[in-house]
Amino acid sequence: MSYLMGIDVGTTGTRVVIVRPDGHVMGAATGDHEPMRMPKPGWAEQDPENWWQAAVQAVRAVFERTGLSGKDIAAVGLSGQMHGVVLLDKANSVLHPALIWCDQRSQAQCDWITARVGPKKLIQLVSNPALTGFSAPKLLWVREHEPQVYERAAHFLLPKDFVRLRLTGEFATDVSDASGTLLFDVTHRRWSRTILAALEIDPALLPRAYESLEITGQITRETSLVTGLTAGTPVVAGGGDQASSAVGNGIVLPGLTSATLGSSGVIFSYTAAPKLDPQGRIHTFCHAVPGKWHVMGVTQGAGLSLRWFREHLGESETWYARQTGADPYDLIINEAEKIPPGSDGLLFLPYLMGERTPHLDSRARGMWFGLTAAHNRGHLIRSVLEGVAFSLRDSLEIFQELKIPVRQIRASGGGSRSFLWRQIQADIYGKELVTLQESEGSAFGAALLAGVGGKIYSSVEESAKEAIQ
Repeated sequence: MSYLMGIDVGTTGTRVVIVRPDGHVMGAATGDHEPMRMPKPGWAEQDPENWWQAAVQAVRAVFERTGLSGKDIAAVGLSGQMHGVVLLDKANSVLHPALIWCDQRSQAQCDWITARVGPKKLIQLVSNPALTGFSAPKLLWVREHEPQVYERAAHFLLPKDFVRLRLTGEFATDVSDASGTLLFDVTHRRWSRTILAALEIDPALLPRAYESLEITGQITRETSLVTGLTAGTPVVAGGGDQASSAVGNGIVLPGLTSATLGSSGVIFSYTAAPKLDPQGRIHTFCHAVPGKWHVMGVTQGAGLSLRWFREHLGESETWYARQTGADPYDLIINEAEKIPPGSDGLLFLPYLMGERTPHLDSRARGMWFGLTAAHNRGHLIRSVLEGVAFSLRDSLEIFQELKIPVRQIRASGGGSRSFLWRQIQADIYGKELVTLQESEGSAFGAALLAGVGGKIYSSVEESAKEAIQ
């Protein structure tokens, strides 16, 4: 039997899954990343070589756990955190730590882009406003503040595509991930030469953009020696983490929406044609389904807010979990279960890394509001869970304004493992919220895309029908 592999380059680790064509996950493994570096408030950096090391570790681990080997893998798909900037020199060496999705240092560059192009024209050309989360402002920040790095840059890649380069030796990306750069003509699914000219960015820096199921290269002999994958195994373009997660959740037809609680939180919905918000409050990107699009709203600090709480106010749970093998998040959320809905009036704004939907404000800041002596730690925890869900509800209200149908919401991401957080979401969204049998999200979706590219399935829609329950 042939199996499919999905590799997801996340924020905290790289996840690798092996999937049977019927959707059964044979095994999974994660290679942990070093913690993101935050040398200044609002900055966020990672080492791309660490992503590659984590990918190698996870691939080898999943082979060991499943008893499978490279010869069993029919095709490999890639997924990853979006918007990051990886700059390489002519020898393909990393020039600078990657500025990742939550880096907020480029507000001045966003303002410059908006003034130079015009806010309405920007949305017409690339379907989105200039935000610090996107890649183009980060590129311009490097050009302005570290010109010696920018001048040596021969290639710009997104995070998953750096791992692709190490796997295949090829420079490539996919249309869904490219949509998050602010350099991509989302409507026509190609790099925007108009924007590149306006921002004075050399098109030669950019990789070729493929549809998500297209084959972009094969595993090299050198890579096979370190990973155990077989040389010549095809690697498909894959997708950005949200588009891949949507495929893994079956969000490939109208009326289906996903709510993903990872480090960030995302409300994602399929559209058959580009659906633009004139105010730019939600993103319009190419879907991993060829010829289709999606809209999504983003809150920057979803799981990130709960992780912040655990790291700074949950030391005892973290210590106890280390001693017993328990999950510290389970211990923390157990406290919130004792608190009534509404947290007795305590409100939390999850803007720890600025905010996207609907405020588009990198300077937004988090806070607790309404704190009294009657509140305890459980109230703080439940208000974090509720605050994240209310923030994501903003996106659903914009979808309603734009007449985007939302019939069913499918929960995914690490936060969806909590029954309490799922119930809070269902109550706040006022919609049917369901979970799927497999919860591997982006890596699972990347494996399905590999199956389409490898001719295991005839289409993305068929992969969802065959593999998702």
